[in-house]
Amino acid sequence: MSDKYDVIVIGAGPGGYVAAIKAAQLGLKTACIESWTDKEGKHRLGGTCLNVGCIPSKALLEISHKYEEARHGFADQGIVAKDVSFDLAKMMERKEGIVNQLTGGIGGLFKSNGVTSIQGHGKLLANRKVEVTDKDGKKKTYEAENVIIATGSKPIQIPPAPFDGEHIVDSEGALEFTEVPKRLGVIGAGVIGLELGSVWARLGAEVTVLEAVDTFLPVVDQQVAKDALKQFQKQGLNIVLGARMTGAEVKRKLVNVTYEDSKGKQEAKFDKLIVAVGRRPYTDNLLSEDSGVQMDERGFIFVDDNCKTEAPGVWAVGDVVRGPMLAHKASEEGVMVAERIAGHKPQVNYDCIPNVVYTFPEIAWVGKSEEQLKSEGEAYKVGTFPFAANGRAMAANSATGMVKIIADEKTDRILGFHVVGPQASEIVAQGVIAMEFGSSAEDLALTCFAHPTLSESVHEAALAVDGGAIHIANRRKKK
Repeated sequence: MSDKYDVIVIGAGPGGYVAAIKAAQLGLKTACIESWTDKEGKHRLGGTCLNVGCIPSKALLEISHKYEEARHGFADQGIVAKDVSFDLAKMMERKEGIVNQLTGGIGGLFKSNGVTSIQGHGKLLANRKVEVTDKDGKKKTYEAENVIIATGSKPIQIPPAPFDGEHIVDSEGALEFTEVPKRLGVIGAGVIGLELGSVWARLGAEVTVLEAVDTFLPVVDQQVAKDALKQFQKQGLNIVLGARMTGAEVKRKLVNVTYEDSKGKQEAKFDKLIVAVGRRPYTDNLLSEDSGVQMDERGFIFVDDNCKTEAPGVWAVGDVVRGPMLAHKASEEGVMVAERIAGHKPQVNYDCIPNVVYTFPEIAWVGKSEEQLKSEGEAYKVGTFPFAANGRAMAANSATGMVKIIADEKTDRILGFHVVGPQASEIVAQGVIAMEFGSSAEDLALTCFAHPTLSESVHEAALAVDGGAIHIANRRKKK
């Protein structure tokens, strides 16, 4: 087989493998390079998301939520479940089974679409040549008309708390605990920190989350964020805001943490410490000096609006470029790039990318928050509807949170769509579709929603934008 391809993709995560499949579907001879191996040294596709990120964390979140509900939610519904316990080893086995099924599935998709899978570390050289180093250190060079870089990201390590793989771990290590820590510390109250903290809190750990900034989830609409914070605190998560970590030292199998907050210097002891302060682009040994691709000081690759780098025929997608580090954003960019290589002219609408925190309640949003619109001086109007007034949510014993819709004051066009509550990750898709089609709040208000459903809350929130909600009292309009 020739070593020259129409497209070579470096990285087989959600951006890379999707780009490779789409390129092959468009008739382009395509190869995808991936260095990931499992504990047995077997080649694994799917990148961080499928192997140690999105999928395994959601498996544990789902399992632990079912356990939590059995312990504390069944009795209210007339279900008697005495002495409910869990088997952590079995939970981990199920998580791994899901991961294995999905990563293996990508291999099957590669075969059915004619994508050549190459194992090894890819490095971009000049003139769209890619050097691949296999696990034995042997090197081989491939050529391509186009190269797509999709190498993803990895956890940020902070000097006060270096990872030791046992007591101080990153998000990957937090998915591999063999027993529930009695006291668990989490550095960072972002998406990853809250999700991982939630898993272990449900299974019995005393969880303390230390967050350096004073605002809880500053990127989230603050009405929604404050509602979520109350629920997390009710669940027993001890979230300390404005806590700047200064050190972590392991002594006698305990992690001694020091931090500073508004009250001064503080100390805490944990059995395990998860550091979840963010991720950085994985660009280690990725580019030769003459590759023509430029990066900023943080390791992000410079690209234009269509993910094209400054080097001819070289593209980059996903976590290695600007924008949110989200698997679905990476996939959409991968599809866009493959289609552009094939001569089409698609674009990603970055204003309509949903964000989700998979806690319970879930938090999801698309578009702008009230805080953003205020800072931009935009005139807007708001409609909210609580799940406490939704019959389906009440029947499901999940009547917490709300749907919030923000629309332009003059045009009524939807500018932001925010949900905290049951199945927020699914409900937000309605907002994404509405905004993608340029819908107004009135468009949703005039749409018929099935009853009883959680989605009726979207209908009511849209009606509430102009004071017309049916199942809650509306705010009186100012005269």
